[in-house]
Amino acid sequence: MGNEGVIAVEKALALLDCFRPGNDSLTLTELAQLSGYHKTTVYRLMNSLERMNYIIRHDDGTYSLGHRLLYLGKLYEQSFQLARIVQPELQALSQASSESASWYVIEGGQRLCLFRAEASEGLRHSNLPGSQFPLDGSAISKILRHWGLGEALPEDEETLPFYTSGARDPHTAAFAMPVFGVHDNLIAALALTGPSSRLTADRKESGLSQLMRETANRLSIKLGASKPFCEKFYGIKE
Repeated sequence: MGNEGVIAVEKALALLDCFRPGNDSLTLTELAQLSGYHKTTVYRLMNSLERMNYIIRHDDGTYSLGHRLLYLGKLYEQSFQLARIVQPELQALSQASSESASWYVIEGGQRLCLFRAEASEGLRHSNLPGSQFPLDGSAISKILRHWGLGEALPEDEETLPFYTSGARDPHTAAFAMPVFGVHDNLIAALALTGPSSRLTADRKESGLSQLMRETANRLSIKLGASKPFCEKFYGIKE
């Protein structure tokens, strides 16, 4: 494929990216404005996408996404397993820190432990995948409430990773970092948990902070967050 063909493909994909929640039906003029392409270019590319069933053109002249994209989306769902990306990173983080590593998401107004890797030695803090807890004052909940629900953080909140001890269980402590995905939106809270007698705040400065940042950065990039955003947020240059 020549350079002109590559450019045409990139422009066609950029037009598909114009469709978002709230923008699920667009006119030719709107597509031209959103993409920055000339109307004639948009018209030609949309005709090609329509022929391939990636786009539907309605009687009123508006366009919406076609069924071919649904097919590809379902195919992607079948081939993409989140656990295959997350679990190895949790295992590595747990092994490097000697603490339990977890992956929490918001579900039904609570925090849900979706994946977990247990520490191989010593005392363990064990929450099985599938366990749910309130969005309390724990470091994990702070991550989910701020980046997931838009709640403000206290002005005196410490730098990442957040740390709390005894927030849910008087004998348990946690460090937590946000993990982002497509459009740089929050996907989950990455957490290290353990006995408060061992997982103390001063471990943040002993390499644990950098370890969690590196893990969260890798996961975010693998899950679709932009590299410039991750580089700025986590302070890690690859």
